[in-house]
This record gives sequence, structure tokens and C-alpha cells, in this order.
Amino acid sequence: MKHRLARVAEILKRELSAIILREVPSEGALITVNGVDVSPDLRNATVHVGVLGTAAQQKQALERLEQHRVLLQAESAKRVVLKFTPHLRFRLDESVERGLRVLDIMDELESEGNEAR
Repeated sequence: MKHRLARVAEILKRELSAIILREVPSEGALITVNGVDVSPDLRNATVHVGVLGTAAQQKQALERLEQHRVLLQAESAKRVVLKFTPHLRFRLDESVERGLRVLDIMDELESEGNEAR
């Protein structure tokens, strides 16, 4: 069963990425689907989105995704055939930003190490 959930999550991720790119206006912020968590009964799905932009742009992007949720669910139902269409919930995924921050810190430490030599 775990393999099926993983396959469904991956298919939803791929399809939602394409639908969001086409249907949801980005207005300056880049919206990416980083992952999808599907409940075991396939009735709910949490979509982890990354938004590159300011904090205000991130908030607006989440609001736009919520506004377009019904459209996104309908489009995903057309593309992914399941007994039930999962109810989508959107959550901001900050892992990319945390990763960039770690890389910046590593670069700073490396440059300080080179200056000390």
C-alpha cells in the first residue's frame, strides 16, 4: 500500500505542477510543487509548495492557490483517475530557502578560511 501512496503522490505532484504553471497567475513569484503527502484513504492531500519571492509574495501565492483550489482539484481529477479526488491543502515549504541559507553560511565560512591562510 505504501508504494501505491508514493506513486499517487508523485503523479499528483507532477500534474499539479503543470496545472499551477498554466492556470494560476504567478505575479512575480515562482511557485513550485516540492512534494505531496496523500492520506492513506486518498481523500486528502497536502501539497508542499515553494515560493521564491518576498514574504508578501509568498502569502499572496498561497492565497491564490487557495482561491484556485477547486479548479486545481477538478483539473487533477481529469488527469489522475482515482475513486475519490483528494481534497487539496497547500502548505508553504521552506526547505529550499533553508538549504540556500545553509549554502550561504558554508560559502561564508569557506571564504573566511581562505582569508585566514
